Amino acid sequence: MNIAQIENNLQVLVKNLNKDSFIYDLLLSYGTPKSSITRLQKGNINLSKVDGELAWKKKLFFKVGLANEDLHELINNIITNERAIKHDPRFIIVTDFKSIIAIDRKTSETLDIPILEIARHFDFLLPIAGMEKSQHQSENPADVKAAEKMAKLYDEIKKDNPTNIAEEVHNLNVFLSRLLFCFFAEDTGIFPHKAQFTNGISSHTQPDGSDLNSYLDTLYEVMNTNPGSRNSLPAFLETFPYVNGGLFRNRHQAPVFQRRSRQTLIECGGLQWKDIHPDIFGSMIQAVIKPEDRGGFGMHYTSVPNIMKVIEPLFLNQLYEELEAAKFNPSKLNKLLERLSKIKLFDPACGSGNFLIIAYKELRLLEMKILQQLQNLRKAATGFEPKQLELIPKSQLTLAASYQHSMFSRIELSQFYGIELDDFAHEIAILSLWLAQHQMNMKFKEVFGTANPTLPLQSGGNIIHGNATRIDWERVCAKEEEYEIYLLGNPPYRGKKEQTVEQKNDLQFTCVHLLNFKNLDFISCWFVKASRYITTEKIKCAFVSTNSICQGEQVGIIWPSIFANNIEIFFAYTSFMWRNNAKKNAGVAVVVIGIQKTKKNEKTLFSNSGGQWHSRKTSKINPYLSTGSDVIVGKRYKPLSDFPEIFNGSMANDDGLFFIEEPEYNSKNLEVKRFYKKAIGAKEFFYNLNRYTLWIEDSNLTEALMYDEIKKVIKDVKKYRLKSDREATRKLAEVSYRYGEVRYKNSNGIVVPGLSAERRAYIPLGFVTENTIVTNLCQIIYTNEVWLFGVLSSKMNNLWVRSTSGYFKKDIRYSPILSYNSFPFPFINTVQKREIERNVFNILSEREAHSEKTLAELYDPVKMPKGLKESHYQLDLAIERCYRSRPFESDEERLEYLFKLYEQMIVEERRNSGELIFEQQKKRKRK
Repeated sequence: MNIAQIENNLQVLVKNLNKDSFIYDLLLSYGTPKSSITRLQKGNINLSKVDGELAWKKKLFFKVGLANEDLHELINNIITNERAIKHDPRFIIVTDFKSIIAIDRKTSETLDIPILEIARHFDFLLPIAGMEKSQHQSENPADVKAAEKMAKLYDEIKKDNPTNIAEEVHNLNVFLSRLLFCFFAEDTGIFPHKAQFTNGISSHTQPDGSDLNSYLDTLYEVMNTNPGSRNSLPAFLETFPYVNGGLFRNRHQAPVFQRRSRQTLIECGGLQWKDIHPDIFGSMIQAVIKPEDRGGFGMHYTSVPNIMKVIEPLFLNQLYEELEAAKFNPSKLNKLLERLSKIKLFDPACGSGNFLIIAYKELRLLEMKILQQLQNLRKAATGFEPKQLELIPKSQLTLAASYQHSMFSRIELSQFYGIELDDFAHEIAILSLWLAQHQMNMKFKEVFGTANPTLPLQSGGNIIHGNATRIDWERVCAKEEEYEIYLLGNPPYRGKKEQTVEQKNDLQFTCVHLLNFKNLDFISCWFVKASRYITTEKIKCAFVSTNSICQGEQVGIIWPSIFANNIEIFFAYTSFMWRNNAKKNAGVAVVVIGIQKTKKNEKTLFSNSGGQWHSRKTSKINPYLSTGSDVIVGKRYKPLSDFPEIFNGSMANDDGLFFIEEPEYNSKNLEVKRFYKKAIGAKEFFYNLNRYTLWIEDSNLTEALMYDEIKKVIKDVKKYRLKSDREATRKLAEVSYRYGEVRYKNSNGIVVPGLSAERRAYIPLGFVTENTIVTNLCQIIYTNEVWLFGVLSSKMNNLWVRSTSGYFKKDIRYSPILSYNSFPFPFINTVQKREIERNVFNILSEREAHSEKTLAELYDPVKMPKGLKESHYQLDLAIERCYRSRPFESDEERLEYLFKLYEQMIVEERRNSGELIFEQQKKRKRK
């Protein structure tokens, strides 16, 4: 149940107030199951036996006050009554059915209102519905109710107006955006009379809706006609203003209406449209045309704090710094005002316009602060505020004293640009910018007494309907010498497996010049195009992106080409969860990356520690979002450090036919068991599962074929392989008794899982003995070196893997060629190795002390035993002392050190191989 439904339920409750059933009706309003209500009424879970009381454990204590009883005194007595609070109720509620008083014992908040106003204060009891109040501050009831009502209207209209072709879809999209504007306009003073649009429909159209479409067509034509050009019209139409702005310019026939759709439209007009938030509402209203997205209307938006992560470091912080520096200098303040009028904001994947709207609002608020400061300086210069007089430069006193504030904003919607592929989102983005402009004009008027007139509408921003990967961005937002341009937004992500055919084609169109471009996320198109678009220092860009373009293979594919355009990262937010698009969405790990033309200014890296964001100044941010040079970790096929070789596990390619579970293995006779070996993949490794696999060598094939059950498995594997579309797999049918890829050695080794949950602080490793088959879901290092187990179990290695290997969904993907072979580890002596080994044995002892738990449980960050945590911590200290004697202070510092060491080791490797000398000789010859 969402909050709009709760509010509606409460309105019904007070209209039909029933004293006997009030508390049960109240609980039902918040979605309490009817079965629980029945049990409360029967006394099964009502722990109070006193008439007029209800005590529900952990939930609430309710009591009806007696006639003329002071409710304040009553609730105070309950709070101190052991019997009443014995069962720890979250809420204490008392009422005399005139007033209602409640206390939230968790937050100490109180409610004291007339009972008929309870719907206005619906949020106080939201925890009854399982919604903590702090989680729903951004759910504005007006936005939610409007979106739900519009969804109902849309469904009614669609019944009688099929949209089978693109033109019909577009007509309906335009109609809905016009309708939304009229609802907003009649409730916010844009139209001269309150409810003018809705009342006109009620009064001048038939109840069956038969003439509503022709009425709306006529009305929209009127609003597109200048009063001076209008022919004689009925008075009720003549009073509608000239809107312009292109909203009503083109003729789009209104849809056909029926009685129910007309009535729903009138009900929509009765909502509180003045209270909507354009930055949230636009995204929510998109869900109107997608029924599958309607379940969480109140969460279909990009939160303002996340948008601010983009716009503040991109341009807003700098503007505020300029304001602070010019605070007492009217000449500089006027220049800052002029600068605001010469800024272009461009979102090349704008959706319903959230980023542009927030940016617009922030610029308008900044402009108002500048104007207010100029007013303050005028008062100081004319003697009204002498305390500030000495702060104004003497040469500017006359300028300050003569200042007259502009009655109008210099910031125009024409400074805002966007591209959007979805037709309806494109229409809503234009509309939402108009609504935001009107709201900011009203705020301006509150402060300065006057404002830009909203009507006639000016250009609603330069929002283009089209495919941003194909359109020339400069044709949308032209580069002009006197303008600064800031690209921003949250483009579509889509990994290579999730991309549609169209998106794959768009990726090829944009990134075909890149080697292995097919392995890129779809968002790469926007970074590639932005790096070409940024041709001067006056153009900058910041996008929200999946963190995958800063990890693993994708780094080496995309970033060298971006840096080749003389582009650098000038700020970044390291990985965080983006959980805004729907209530059931668990979120996606994202980063924010700002890019600009290379210059020698400080860069800012934001990272999260302990739930708090911290910023760090640095001279360089690399594509892994660590401080340091633009190093790219490439694929390697042998270890950079003094490590033994690592192998992928053996791949069966058998449709699971070679494998059996432990009970089946135990049931086999000893002769057949000889042809099975213990098998370890990721699942078996993490969950201590015993599985076995058929393992036949060429030397014992003849003997194995003596057993019918083994012959059957081999025969079935052959059938499976022959059905494959891949020629290589079909060829393997000739050797269907063995694995498709064999990398097994009859030796002890270290197992490294191919995937590990991102939330684990460490990637768990394990030892395996001889006669164990490690499958391709793990890697294996055939060695007895215990110290190596320690190095690979460390935080230093874990950080390196997270940066260089990349992810599969939400799991860390361990890549031998990108992470193991590239890991920079210094040469260490025997004493250091023994210290590492001692810590490894402590870790193994701690694991053994909890042998009833699986590795998945042991390394769950919430359940990890304290002893195991401490043992890993001591190992981390030992590993870090191998790098340097001084402890590292943060993960950022650790990564910075690793990348520098990697560069040094690569240079040293090339020098030793003679490659570096050869390159230097070539350069000298060219000179």
